[in-house]
Amino acid sequence: MPFSRIKSHAKLNLALNVISKSKSLHNIESIISFVDLHDIILIKKIKSKKHLISFNGKFSRRIGKKNTISKLFEILEKKKFLKNQRFQIKIKKSIPDRAGLGGGSMNAASILRYLAHKRIINIKNKEMLKISKLIGSDVMLGLNHKSKILNSRNKIKYFNNVKKIYPLIVKPNFGCSTKDIYSKVRKFDKAKFGKGAKKMFDINFLKDMKNSLETIAFLKYPRLKNMKLYLENSLNPVFVRMTGSGSALVAYFQTKKRCERAKKRFIQKYKNIWCIASKTI
Repeated sequence: MPFSRIKSHAKLNLALNVISKSKSLHNIESIISFVDLHDIILIKKIKSKKHLISFNGKFSRRIGKKNTISKLFEILEKKKFLKNQRFQIKIKKSIPDRAGLGGGSMNAASILRYLAHKRIINIKNKEMLKISKLIGSDVMLGLNHKSKILNSRNKIKYFNNVKKIYPLIVKPNFGCSTKDIYSKVRKFDKAKFGKGAKKMFDINFLKDMKNSLETIAFLKYPRLKNMKLYLENSLNPVFVRMTGSGSALVAYFQTKKRCERAKKRFIQKYKNIWCIASKTI
């Protein structure tokens, strides 16, 4: 049986506010898009006593045996969705880890979506959301690649045909722990996105927004703040913002040409720092 091939796209938090905290989880609102940077997932059904999950590629070294994919299959087994079916899964990692790009979460979401779409598992949307939340808070965001707004009541509104923008994504040679960054949140934002509106994806609206986790990340990693200042002052983007809890920074441009030009200048300054010129999908 041949492998099926799935693209698992990176997500960007174009803006992010931390609204409150309930029990152990923080309540956020965020404007989210996906970019053409993606991992490749190969999956096929096999005759085996267990699932075979492997990772390769530049950003696969720190992935352990316990990961979002193994957790997904443990949950599906426990809930008896798989009916003794076993799978081999190979994932080529092109999305940096500990970057705020949702690589692992989007992998789990992409596989769950594939299994449901191919009717390999019989599952309703509500149950998919429940399973997503058991794996991680970001997983539900990857159940489709539409641009979306997550509001302060944890409801998602989807948007089609959002105008494309061109992000230069840079990832320093250190990562940020999501748990660590959120544990230091002491101030909360007022909710701003309400029910969500398509105009919120306009680059001129976004430039006046923020990621409220930046302050915490910059205190812990001053180099991250210095890199943002370089991106802002030397590359002439519309705006620069950290995605998620970091450590990836994103400089946003309105044209592909300006984004590619900025990438060349960035590489001249930071020769050993990973970066990629991308576009929203």
